[in-house]
Amino acid sequence: MKDGKFKDHKRKDHHPGGAKTFRRGRAIAFLELMNLKRSTLKQQLDSQEFQSIHPIIVGELKAIDMVISEFIQLFELHEGEAVETDSKDTAVEGLKSEEDAELS
Repeated sequence: MKDGKFKDHKRKDHHPGGAKTFRRGRAIAFLELMNLKRSTLKQQLDSQEFQSIHPIIVGELKAIDMVISEFIQLFELHEGEAVETDSKDTAVEGLKSEEDAELS
């Protein structure tokens, strides 16, 4: 075994951060999926046919925003890595004021 049979285990084309990069890619793909679900909830919130369950949708939207925020922090993702993450913050602020107005 010392004659070098297993030397090709560390090949020249081996990427030292390969697995980490792969997992990061999967994390970004999951974040994009969460953002898609968030945009669907936002569309439902603006739709007339869902007005009867408006408070439920607001709650789900807040919950998914919290999950997205925690996911970004946990995986140390940055703004440019997912398409819609920066627009999320302004929408959350608007939802909070909408819900406060409804509860008053």
